[in-house]
Amino acid sequence: MRKKKVKLEVKYKVWLEKDGEIIMGQGRELLLKYIDETGSILQASKMLNISYRKALHYIRAMEERLGKKLVESQRGGYTRGGSTLTEDAKELLKHYENIVKEFEKLKDKLEK
Repeated sequence: MRKKKVKLEVKYKVWLEKDGEIIMGQGRELLLKYIDETGSILQASKMLNISYRKALHYIRAMEERLGKKLVESQRGGYTRGGSTLTEDAKELLKHYENIVKEFEKLKDKLEK
């Protein structure tokens, strides 16, 4: 009898921590990306199907743990309000994305 090769998949999750507390993971990455895309924390939270309050909690927790402002918000309703990412947030996103890319390369290598 001939043995069949079984193709196994490598699975993983990547997140960044500081002092044991989460700074960035896939959900928070998407939150920041959607804020950047829409200019709105509310719209970003709707896209992720989480409450506005939870989105604010994630942002505040990340900012507190890093000691840096990540999102700048302007009040003023639909026409004058909005939110933008700071340069620190953009750098954090870039760093996280680079780490995930490296994990993807290793995953591909290990699956061969």
